Amino acid sequence: MSMETRKIERILIVDDEAANLKLLDKMLRGQGYENLVLVEDPREVVPQYLAERPDLILLDINMQHLDGYQVMAQLKTLNDSLLPPIVILTAQQGKDYLLRALAGGARDFITKPFDRNELLMRVRNLLDAQLAHRLMHEQKNVLEKMVRARTEELRNTRLQVVQRLGMAAEYRDEETGYHILRMSHISVLLARAAGWNEADCELLLNASPMHDIGKIGIPDAILLKPGKFEPHEWEIMKTHAAIGGKLLEGDDSDLMRMAREIALSHHEKWDGSGYPNGLAGDAIPQAGRIAALADVFDALTSARPYKNAWTIEAAVNLIGENRGKHFDPQLVDLFMHELPGIIEISRHYSEPENTA
Repeated sequence: MSMETRKIERILIVDDEAANLKLLDKMLRGQGYENLVLVEDPREVVPQYLAERPDLILLDINMQHLDGYQVMAQLKTLNDSLLPPIVILTAQQGKDYLLRALAGGARDFITKPFDRNELLMRVRNLLDAQLAHRLMHEQKNVLEKMVRARTEELRNTRLQVVQRLGMAAEYRDEETGYHILRMSHISVLLARAAGWNEADCELLLNASPMHDIGKIGIPDAILLKPGKFEPHEWEIMKTHAAIGGKLLEGDDSDLMRMAREIALSHHEKWDGSGYPNGLAGDAIPQAGRIAALADVFDALTSARPYKNAWTIEAAVNLIGENRGKHFDPQLVDLFMHELPGIIEISRHYSEPENTA
């Protein structure tokens, strides 16, 4: 241990006899230890510890007010992962005293009267050990931060891929990414109103953009047809829900599971007349029911090359008429209650004039 290190490392010395404190102070300063905290009243140990954060504690056992065992118990309750080694100072030679001290958290002991060389050697060894422990602790923290940063980077990369996949499907349908923004944020507003926690709302925000990913598998002649579909064309068009479910299966992450659930179920209807599986009522995943309502509202109120935008009033009336038919009745009630916020989302993410 260099002289500079000894100047930095802090030692807390606790003894209710001023003469012992003075002796220990002189011995340690003579070896270059300058950062010493002397405590005569054991009741001040915890406050001094919290203020000074020492690297080593020299602790007397027999003291007034609190003995060394009680002081160690107080320090232990702090649950400090970097609690420094404690060296017991004692005139007791009995084995029971030493075993009790070691069981209470002491790392070593020094008997009174102090042998100078023994004291300095034990102090030096334990400070070296604490320095190594501190370095390992700091290295662990650095590694944990690196892992968190890498995990966040991977998560963000996955979200970017997810969002771009959703946009790819929308562009094929001659829509824009603004539909995805409006639909996903409206979905989250409804989910939050339905009691979803924030973690699940964030999943929904990032999973719902892939609701129409299956449109990638629909031929252009059908997907981009400006007029009404023929019956056989409509049957092909409806397969995009099943195609989306197929594209998104096989990944066990929460995000991809919810994305698949939405892609597969957002065209199901409350009365069982939807597709692809004819599910009804609560058999339809709630994420799919929420996405369906948000998707239909935004599709109705958005202008497309093949249709004009409906007024908000007309779209709201249609949703009300389909309460308990197409849509979950409770979600429709929440939709009506949250309508001002939904309109604000539509306004905030409205299409630029040159793409409307």
